[in-house]
Amino acid sequence: MRSLNTNTSINVTHFIIGGFDTLSRPIAVGVAILITYLLAVLANMANIMFIISDKRLHKPMYLLICNLAVVDIVYTSSSSPTMIGVLLAGVNTISYVECLIQMCAFTLGILMESFVLAIMALDRFIAIIYPFQYHSYLINTRVLVLTFVLWFIAWCFVCYMPVTLVSLPHCSSKLKYNFCEFAAIIETTCVNPEKYFNEVATIAFFIFFFTFVFICLSYCGILLYVKLLSNNEKKKMGSTLVSHLICVIVHYCPAFVRIIFTRFGVVLTLEERQGLIIGAVLGPCLVNPFVYCLRTKEIKQKLFNIFKKLNTYD
Repeated sequence: MRSLNTNTSINVTHFIIGGFDTLSRPIAVGVAILITYLLAVLANMANIMFIISDKRLHKPMYLLICNLAVVDIVYTSSSSPTMIGVLLAGVNTISYVECLIQMCAFTLGILMESFVLAIMALDRFIAIIYPFQYHSYLINTRVLVLTFVLWFIAWCFVCYMPVTLVSLPHCSSKLKYNFCEFAAIIETTCVNPEKYFNEVATIAFFIFFFTFVFICLSYCGILLYVKLLSNNEKKKMGSTLVSHLICVIVHYCPAFVRIIFTRFGVVLTLEERQGLIIGAVLGPCLVNPFVYCLRTKEIKQKLFNIFKKLNTYD
Protein backbone atom coordinates (compact mmCIF):
# COMPACT_ATOMS: atom_id res chain seq x y z
CA MET A 1 0.00 0.00 0.00
CA ARG A 2 1.22 3.45 -0.87
CA SER A 3 2.52 5.42 2.10
CA LEU A 4 0.95 8.67 3.21
CA ASN A 5 2.34 11.78 1.56
CA THR A 6 3.75 13.98 4.30
CA ASN A 7 4.85 16.89 2.12
CA THR A 8 3.61 20.37 2.94
CA SER A 9 0.32 21.11 1.22
CA ILE A 10 0.23 23.80 -1.46
CA ASN A 11 -2.47 26.03 -2.92
CA VAL A 12 -3.15 24.64 -6.39
CA THR A 13 -4.74 27.00 -8.93
CA HIS A 14 -3.43 25.23 -12.03
CA PHE A 15 -2.36 21.70 -12.89
CA ILE A 16 0.51 20.70 -15.17
CA ILE A 17 -0.29 17.80 -17.50
CA GLY A 18 2.76 15.53 -17.61
CA GLY A 19 1.37 12.38 -19.20
CA PHE A 20 3.13 12.99 -22.51
CA ASP A 21 6.51 14.06 -21.11
CA THR A 22 8.24 10.82 -22.17
CA LEU A 23 6.54 10.54 -25.56
CA SER A 24 9.06 10.24 -28.41
CA ARG A 25 6.81 11.53 -31.23
CA PRO A 26 4.31 13.96 -29.74
CA ILE A 27 3.49 15.71 -33.05
CA ALA A 28 2.58 12.46 -34.82
CA VAL A 29 0.41 11.31 -31.92
CA GLY A 30 -1.21 14.75 -31.68
CA VAL A 31 -2.07 14.81 -35.38
CA ALA A 32 -3.54 11.28 -35.13
CA ILE A 33 -5.69 12.28 -32.15
CA LEU A 34 -6.77 15.51 -33.90
CA ILE A 35 -7.86 13.72 -37.08
CA THR A 36 -9.66 11.01 -35.11
CA TYR A 37 -11.38 13.59 -32.90
CA LEU A 38 -12.59 15.67 -35.85
CA LEU A 39 -13.90 12.59 -37.67
CA ALA A 40 -15.69 11.40 -34.52
CA VAL A 41 -17.36 14.77 -33.85
CA LEU A 42 -18.39 15.29 -37.50
CA ALA A 43 -19.75 11.75 -37.84
CA ASN A 44 -21.74 11.97 -34.61
CA MET A 45 -23.09 15.41 -35.50
CA ALA A 46 -24.13 14.04 -38.91
CA ASN A 47 -26.03 11.20 -37.23
CA ILE A 48 -27.79 13.68 -34.93
CA MET A 49 -28.73 15.98 -37.82
CA PHE A 50 -29.98 13.08 -39.97
CA ILE A 51 -32.27 11.87 -37.19
CA ILE A 52 -33.53 15.30 -36.10
CA SER A 53 -34.24 16.51 -39.64
CA ASP A 54 -36.16 13.41 -40.79
CA LYS A 55 -39.51 12.82 -39.05
CA ARG A 56 -39.53 9.25 -40.33
CA LEU A 57 -36.58 8.59 -38.01
CA HIS A 58 -38.35 9.91 -34.92
CA LYS A 59 -38.64 6.41 -33.50
CA PRO A 60 -37.33 4.84 -30.27
CA MET A 61 -34.34 3.10 -31.88
CA TYR A 62 -33.18 6.28 -33.63
CA LEU A 63 -33.71 8.39 -30.53
CA LEU A 64 -31.34 6.00 -28.75
CA ILE A 65 -28.82 6.29 -31.60
CA CYS A 66 -29.12 10.07 -31.37
CA ASN A 67 -28.55 9.96 -27.61
CA LEU A 68 -25.50 7.73 -28.13
CA ALA A 69 -24.12 10.31 -30.57
CA VAL A 70 -24.60 13.09 -27.99
CA VAL A 71 -22.83 10.96 -25.37
CA ASP A 72 -19.96 10.26 -27.76
CA ILE A 73 -19.46 13.97 -28.44
CA VAL A 74 -19.44 14.76 -24.71
CA TYR A 75 -17.14 11.81 -24.01
CA THR A 76 -14.48 12.55 -26.62
CA SER A 77 -14.69 16.34 -26.22
CA SER A 78 -14.03 16.02 -22.49
CA SER A 79 -10.39 15.10 -23.04
CA SER A 80 -9.34 15.15 -26.70
CA PRO A 81 -8.93 18.97 -27.01
CA THR A 82 -6.67 18.95 -23.94
CA MET A 83 -4.48 16.16 -25.34
CA ILE A 84 -4.31 17.92 -28.72
CA GLY A 85 -3.36 21.19 -27.01
CA VAL A 86 -0.55 19.50 -25.08
CA LEU A 87 0.85 17.59 -28.06
CA LEU A 88 0.51 20.17 -30.84
CA ALA A 89 0.48 23.55 -29.11
CA GLY A 90 2.52 22.79 -26.00
CA VAL A 91 -0.25 24.05 -23.70
CA ASN A 92 0.26 21.73 -20.75
CA THR A 93 -1.47 23.71 -18.00
CA ILE A 94 -5.12 23.75 -16.99
CA SER A 95 -6.88 25.65 -14.22
CA TYR A 96 -8.15 23.82 -11.15
CA VAL A 97 -11.82 24.50 -11.94
CA GLU A 98 -11.45 23.54 -15.61
CA CYS A 99 -9.69 20.35 -14.52
CA LEU A 100 -12.60 19.35 -12.28
CA ILE A 101 -15.10 20.12 -15.06
CA GLN A 102 -13.08 18.00 -17.48
CA MET A 103 -12.97 15.13 -14.98
CA CYS A 104 -16.76 15.30 -14.52
CA ALA A 105 -17.43 15.41 -18.29
CA PHE A 106 -15.09 12.46 -18.91
CA THR A 107 -16.69 10.38 -16.15
CA LEU A 108 -20.19 11.33 -17.29
CA GLY A 109 -19.33 10.24 -20.82
CA ILE A 110 -17.98 6.84 -19.85
CA LEU A 111 -20.95 6.12 -17.53
CA MET A 112 -23.54 7.22 -20.09
CA GLU A 113 -21.86 5.14 -22.79
CA SER A 114 -22.52 2.04 -20.65
CA PHE A 115 -26.09 3.06 -19.78
CA VAL A 116 -27.04 3.83 -23.38
CA LEU A 117 -25.59 0.56 -24.72
CA ALA A 118 -27.59 -1.32 -22.06
CA ILE A 119 -30.83 0.41 -23.05
CA MET A 120 -30.11 -0.22 -26.72
CA ALA A 121 -29.74 -3.92 -25.89
CA LEU A 122 -33.17 -3.79 -24.25
CA ASP A 123 -34.55 -2.10 -27.36
CA ARG A 124 -33.22 -4.89 -29.58
CA PHE A 125 -34.50 -7.55 -27.16
CA ILE A 126 -38.06 -6.20 -27.27
CA ALA A 127 -37.93 -5.61 -31.04
CA ILE A 128 -36.91 -9.22 -31.71
CA ILE A 129 -38.79 -11.13 -29.01
CA TYR A 130 -41.97 -9.03 -29.02
CA PRO A 131 -42.09 -7.44 -32.49
CA PHE A 132 -45.87 -6.87 -32.49
CA GLN A 133 -45.87 -5.27 -29.02
CA TYR A 134 -42.71 -3.24 -29.64
CA HIS A 135 -44.48 0.04 -30.47
CA SER A 136 -46.70 -0.25 -27.42
CA TYR A 137 -43.85 -1.10 -25.04
CA LEU A 138 -41.35 1.45 -26.34
CA ILE A 139 -42.79 4.80 -27.37
CA ASN A 140 -40.89 8.04 -27.90
CA THR A 141 -42.10 9.56 -24.63
CA ARG A 142 -40.92 6.59 -22.58
CA VAL A 143 -37.55 6.57 -24.31
CA LEU A 144 -37.07 10.30 -23.63
CA VAL A 145 -38.06 9.89 -19.96
CA LEU A 146 -35.74 6.90 -19.59
CA THR A 147 -32.92 8.87 -21.22
CA PHE A 148 -33.43 11.77 -18.79
CA VAL A 149 -33.41 9.36 -15.83
CA LEU A 150 -30.14 7.78 -17.00
CA TRP A 151 -28.46 11.18 -17.36
CA PHE A 152 -29.64 12.10 -13.85
CA ILE A 153 -28.34 8.83 -12.34
CA ALA A 154 -24.98 9.29 -14.09
CA TRP A 155 -24.71 12.85 -12.72
CA CYS A 156 -25.37 11.54 -9.21
CA PHE A 157 -22.40 9.18 -9.51
CA VAL A 158 -20.23 11.90 -11.05
CA CYS A 159 -20.93 14.36 -8.20
CA TYR A 160 -19.07 12.07 -5.78
CA MET A 161 -15.73 12.93 -7.36
CA PRO A 162 -15.55 16.75 -7.11
CA VAL A 163 -17.19 16.66 -3.67
CA THR A 164 -14.43 14.30 -2.52
CA LEU A 165 -11.54 16.17 -4.14
CA VAL A 166 -12.40 19.75 -3.14
CA SER A 167 -11.85 19.03 0.55
CA LEU A 168 -8.44 17.35 0.10
CA PRO A 169 -5.10 19.24 0.42
CA HIS A 170 -2.69 19.06 -2.53
CA CYS A 171 1.04 18.38 -2.36
CA SER A 172 1.71 18.56 -6.09
CA SER A 173 0.32 20.35 -9.12
CA LYS A 174 1.60 17.90 -11.75
CA LEU A 175 -0.71 15.27 -13.27
CA LYS A 176 1.11 12.18 -14.48
CA TYR A 177 -1.68 11.23 -16.89
CA ASN A 178 -2.84 12.66 -20.23
CA PHE A 179 -5.67 14.83 -18.91
CA CYS A 180 -7.76 15.46 -15.81
CA GLU A 181 -9.28 12.24 -14.53
CA PHE A 182 -9.98 11.21 -10.95
CA ALA A 183 -6.92 8.97 -10.57
CA ALA A 184 -4.59 11.70 -11.85
CA ILE A 185 -5.99 14.39 -9.55
CA ILE A 186 -6.21 12.23 -6.42
CA GLU A 187 -2.50 11.38 -6.77
CA THR A 188 -1.63 15.08 -6.46
CA THR A 189 -3.20 15.23 -2.98
CA CYS A 190 -1.43 14.69 0.34
CA VAL A 191 -3.54 11.67 1.29
CA ASN A 192 -3.12 7.97 0.63
CA PRO A 193 -5.15 7.42 -2.58
CA GLU A 194 -5.85 3.70 -2.09
CA LYS A 195 -9.08 4.30 -0.20
CA TYR A 196 -10.41 6.58 -2.93
CA PHE A 197 -9.19 4.29 -5.71
CA ASN A 198 -11.05 1.39 -4.11
CA GLU A 199 -14.24 3.42 -3.71
CA VAL A 200 -14.20 4.54 -7.35
CA ALA A 201 -13.27 1.03 -8.52
CA THR A 202 -16.23 -0.37 -6.59
CA ILE A 203 -18.63 2.11 -8.20
CA ALA A 204 -17.12 1.49 -11.63
CA PHE A 205 -17.28 -2.29 -11.16
CA PHE A 206 -20.94 -2.09 -10.12
CA ILE A 207 -21.92 0.01 -13.15
CA PHE A 208 -19.82 -1.84 -15.73
CA PHE A 209 -20.68 -5.28 -14.34
CA PHE A 210 -24.41 -4.52 -14.08
CA THR A 211 -24.72 -3.03 -17.58
CA PHE A 212 -22.50 -5.69 -19.17
CA VAL A 213 -24.43 -8.55 -17.53
CA PHE A 214 -27.70 -6.88 -18.56
CA ILE A 215 -26.47 -6.76 -22.18
CA CYS A 216 -25.29 -10.38 -22.03
CA LEU A 217 -28.63 -11.56 -20.64
CA SER A 218 -30.43 -9.68 -23.41
CA TYR A 219 -28.27 -11.43 -26.01
CA CYS A 220 -28.84 -14.81 -24.35
CA GLY A 221 -32.60 -14.29 -24.51
CA ILE A 222 -32.35 -13.27 -28.16
CA LEU A 223 -30.14 -16.26 -29.06
CA LEU A 224 -32.56 -18.68 -27.40
CA TYR A 225 -35.42 -17.15 -29.37
CA VAL A 226 -33.49 -17.06 -32.66
CA LYS A 227 -32.99 -20.87 -32.49
CA LEU A 228 -36.68 -21.23 -33.24
CA LEU A 229 -36.51 -19.14 -36.41
CA SER A 230 -35.71 -20.07 -40.00
CA ASN A 231 -32.28 -19.48 -41.54
CA ASN A 232 -33.41 -16.33 -43.38
CA GLU A 233 -34.92 -14.90 -40.21
CA LYS A 234 -31.73 -15.74 -38.30
CA LYS A 235 -29.62 -13.79 -40.80
CA LYS A 236 -31.95 -10.81 -40.55
CA MET A 237 -31.87 -10.85 -36.74
CA GLY A 238 -28.08 -11.30 -36.72
CA SER A 239 -27.64 -8.27 -38.95
CA THR A 240 -29.61 -6.08 -36.53
CA LEU A 241 -27.40 -7.16 -33.61
CA VAL A 242 -23.97 -6.83 -35.23
CA SER A 243 -23.94 -3.03 -35.01
CA HIS A 244 -24.72 -3.04 -31.32
CA LEU A 245 -22.27 -5.89 -30.62
CA ILE A 246 -19.40 -3.98 -32.28
CA CYS A 247 -20.13 -0.92 -30.12
CA VAL A 248 -20.28 -3.05 -26.96
CA ILE A 249 -16.91 -4.71 -27.66
CA VAL A 250 -15.15 -1.42 -28.48
CA HIS A 251 -16.45 0.19 -25.27
CA TYR A 252 -16.13 -2.59 -22.70
CA CYS A 253 -12.80 -4.22 -23.64
CA PRO A 254 -10.47 -1.30 -22.78
CA ALA A 255 -12.73 -0.26 -19.88
CA PHE A 256 -12.57 -3.69 -18.22
CA VAL A 257 -8.80 -3.91 -18.61
CA ARG A 258 -8.15 -0.40 -17.31
CA ILE A 259 -10.73 -0.07 -14.54
CA ILE A 260 -11.63 -3.57 -13.40
CA PHE A 261 -8.73 -5.94 -14.09
CA THR A 262 -6.08 -3.59 -12.69
CA ARG A 263 -7.80 -3.74 -9.31
CA PHE A 264 -7.38 -7.53 -9.35
CA GLY A 265 -3.66 -7.77 -10.00
CA VAL A 266 -3.17 -6.87 -13.68
CA VAL A 267 -0.17 -4.51 -13.78
CA LEU A 268 0.01 -1.95 -16.59
CA THR A 269 2.90 0.34 -17.39
CA LEU A 270 2.17 4.05 -17.55
CA GLU A 271 2.44 3.97 -21.36
CA GLU A 272 0.02 1.02 -21.60
CA ARG A 273 -2.46 2.75 -19.35
CA GLN A 274 -2.19 5.98 -21.36
CA GLY A 275 -2.75 4.06 -24.58
CA LEU A 276 -5.82 2.33 -23.16
CA ILE A 277 -7.28 5.65 -22.03
CA ILE A 278 -6.78 7.23 -25.46
CA GLY A 279 -8.28 4.15 -27.12
CA ALA A 280 -11.21 4.10 -24.69
CA VAL A 281 -11.98 7.76 -25.41
CA LEU A 282 -11.50 7.86 -29.17
CA GLY A 283 -12.36 4.28 -30.19
CA PRO A 284 -16.09 4.10 -29.37
CA CYS A 285 -16.74 7.72 -30.35
CA LEU A 286 -15.30 7.10 -33.83
CA VAL A 287 -16.62 3.58 -34.38
CA ASN A 288 -20.21 4.07 -33.16
CA PRO A 289 -21.43 6.67 -35.70
CA PHE A 290 -19.84 4.91 -38.66
CA VAL A 291 -21.26 1.55 -37.57
CA TYR A 292 -24.78 2.95 -37.40
CA CYS A 293 -24.36 4.99 -40.60
CA LEU A 294 -23.18 2.00 -42.57
CA ARG A 295 -25.41 -0.67 -41.04
CA THR A 296 -28.70 1.22 -40.48
CA LYS A 297 -30.69 1.13 -43.71
CA GLU A 298 -32.56 4.42 -43.23
CA ILE A 299 -29.48 6.46 -42.29
CA LYS A 300 -27.42 4.85 -45.06
CA GLN A 301 -30.15 5.65 -47.60
CA LYS A 302 -30.35 9.26 -46.42
CA LEU A 303 -26.55 9.57 -46.74
CA PHE A 304 -26.73 8.08 -50.23
CA ASN A 305 -29.42 10.59 -51.27
CA ILE A 306 -27.28 13.51 -50.05
CA PHE A 307 -24.26 12.37 -52.10
CA LYS A 308 -26.54 11.77 -55.08
CA LYS A 309 -27.81 15.36 -54.90
CA LEU A 310 -24.26 16.68 -54.61
CA ASN A 311 -23.23 14.76 -57.74
CA THR A 312 -26.28 16.14 -59.56
CA TYR A 313 -25.23 19.71 -58.75
CA ASP A 314 -21.74 19.00 -60.05
